[in-house]
Parts: sequence; C-alpha cells; structure tokens
Amino acid sequence: MAKFETPLLDDLEKGPWPSFVTDIKRQAKTKPELEDLLGQLELSYKDKETHWKHGGIVGVFGYGGGVIGRYSDMPEKFPGVAHFHTVRVNQPSGLYYSSAYLRQIMEMWERRGSGLTNMHGSTGDMVLLGTQTDQLEEIFWELTHDMNTDLGGSGGNLRTPSCCLGMSRCEYACIDAQNICHDMTQTYQDELHRPAFPYKFKIKVSGCPNDCVAAIARSDFAIIGTWRDDIRIDQAAVQGYVKGELTPNAGAHSGRDWGKFDIVKEVINLCPTKCMSWDGNALKIDNKECTRCMHCINVMPRALRPGVEKGCSILCGAKAPILEGQRLATLIVPFMKMEPPYDECKELLNKVLDWWMEHGKNRERIGELIGRVGMREFLKAAELKAIPQMVKEPRSNPYIFWEEADVPGGWERDLAAFRKKHPL
Repeated sequence: MAKFETPLLDDLEKGPWPSFVTDIKRQAKTKPELEDLLGQLELSYKDKETHWKHGGIVGVFGYGGGVIGRYSDMPEKFPGVAHFHTVRVNQPSGLYYSSAYLRQIMEMWERRGSGLTNMHGSTGDMVLLGTQTDQLEEIFWELTHDMNTDLGGSGGNLRTPSCCLGMSRCEYACIDAQNICHDMTQTYQDELHRPAFPYKFKIKVSGCPNDCVAAIARSDFAIIGTWRDDIRIDQAAVQGYVKGELTPNAGAHSGRDWGKFDIVKEVINLCPTKCMSWDGNALKIDNKECTRCMHCINVMPRALRPGVEKGCSILCGAKAPILEGQRLATLIVPFMKMEPPYDECKELLNKVLDWWMEHGKNRERIGELIGRVGMREFLKAAELKAIPQMVKEPRSNPYIFWEEADVPGGWERDLAAFRKKHPL
C-alpha cells in the first residue's frame, strides 16, 4: 500500500504517453525513499510551490560544479528525501555508450542513489537523480577511478559541451562535431568545474545546418558545420525525383504519402530566399542568396549535396526562457575553417568569455548582455566586423556616432581650427 495518497500525480498517469510517475512508483518498490519523493511532489502540486530548498554549497572536493544540491524543506514529514542531490555525469561525444558501461553506471546508482536517471536532458549530461550527501564523494571516486568518467557542469560555469552524431553516422556533416566537442571539453576543464562566470555558458556543436542539437536555439556559443562554395547538383538525380524514380526525403517520414512529387511545390516555392528555379529540365541555384536551410538537400539527398569547401559558422547568444523570452543566437562568423587544434575558434571564444566575465551581471547570459549594451560593443571586444545578419531592426534615431579612430586626426584638426578662430 502506498505511503501517501497522490491523486494529482495519479492523474499524470492517464493518457497514451509513458509517465515519470509510473516509473517512480515502480522504482519505489525497491527504494522506499521514493515514497517520500512522491509524497512531497504531490504536496508541491497541491500547494503550487516547490518544497525543495536551495542546496547551498554541496559537491565534491576540488569541484565547484557537477552536483546540484537538493534538500527538502519538510525533512520531518519526508525523511527519505531530506537530502536528494542530483549528479551530472559528462556524456561522451555523440552519446555513444557501451552496454557494459551503462550496466556499470546503473549498478553503481542503484547501490549509492535512488536509481532514477534522466537520459538525456537539455543539459546534455546523463543526470543521476537523488542521493545522500555522504554518498557524493563515493560516487565521484567510482566514476573517475572505475569508469574513467568526469562530472558535468552546473552553476555559473561552462556547461558540458554537447554535439550531434557528426561524421560517425551523418552524411551531411561538414565538420567533425564529435572531435570538436571532445577537444573543447578537454581544453576548458577549469571553466567546466570551477564556476567563475556570471551565469551558465553552453557550447553546442552541430555537424551541419540541420542543427540536430538545437545549438542555434539553446547555446551561448554555437558551432554549426557549413560550406562556403556552391551546392553540388546531380541533374540526372533531380530528374529521377521529378519522374518518381527516387523517393523524396530518402523515404523518411513514412507516414506521409508524397503522391506525385512536385518539385516546384515541395522545393522551389519553399526556399526561404527564393534562390532556386526550375525550368522543367534543370535545377538552378543562386548560391550567393542561399542561407543553408538544408530543406532542398533533405528532400532530394541523391540530387543535392553540400559543397566541398567545408568549415563552420559561429553564432552567439541563444538561451531558452527562464526570466525572459526565447533568444536565438546571432551569426557572428559566417565561415571559419575548423581543423585541429581549432586555435582560431578558441581565440574567438576566449575573447567572448573575457568580455562577458568583465561586463556581465550576475545571472546574465551573454546574449542578454549583448542585448543590454548593444552588438556594437560586443563586436569591438571580439574584434569582429558587422555583417547584415546582425541587424535586428532598422535604426530608431537618425544620428551616426563616430569613434575617434574612425576619423584620423579629426578632433585634433577641429580643435586647432577652433583655437585659431577663438584665441585665448
């Protein structure tokens, strides 16, 4: 018999989709403390406020991040979750795990924690949910010594870099996303484990503009694979799609009946910049107008391929809503070669971090700082030039402000003329 009545949580088990409530109830058969978790969660839903206190300073020796403190504000009523800390585990690039490794992690977590996991949350890390304070050092020791695994990021630091499957499985990948992600993780270990930033900072790497890790929407520093030359076209394969000899979208989205493929309707008219044309015999692309949306390539993968001069675009400043609304990243570098050891990218990233650490307010993401002080100040600090993609809206005033450096000798000349006309 359940320790607490949970009518509000029970309601979440209704409907066609799997419920986390069902998972917790199942796990509670071997982990009695989860009965208290269900009771406290039910009370939080009833009171419409959380009953978790801020964890304060709790973690492992030498690390400032990786462990998220959770303490119940009603420990007498729910003693099983008086301590219920979350541990973030640094995921491998591309989320490639062996079954042996996963069994090792799960065995350890059943023994030292609640057995509840989050695979994978928006952080990117493997998240282990719920353990006692006296188990944290033991968990850390087993992860690092027995499993060669590090903790992930939490707090005001670099969050665990994440990436897509990249070249390991994707034919569209223009950069080695997994290698870049691993290199960034190794290079910025101090920033990952010792919080010194105004707030969180996320690096996400997508191998192509399909952006399967949503870097443009969720990361402070997005590295997106792209190409600089023209899209490659196989006109014979284009005819194959038009004639129905090839299946659109490589057969994906099997629930859709494409019917007779209409290249004008499905490709030409859906191009966001209208840079494509079809005369019935040949497909033409005005590549200088292409924004790499990938739609045409996704629909006709046998006919269209990314160019051969590959590298990345870098965008900065995205965040998901917390206090304010969604903020998408801004393109700051249209094209950059990405070859190990990625020095050019790291030099830019270091400038971005230095400026943010100097000028950012507490709990202010870098995109919010750019919005507060203006793109102009950010570009000066990053030593980048303005490009049209950075224009958010037309100017709201008619004035133009010049830096002294923009007009060599200008102020000295004006001062000399003034003194000549108005001698002391």
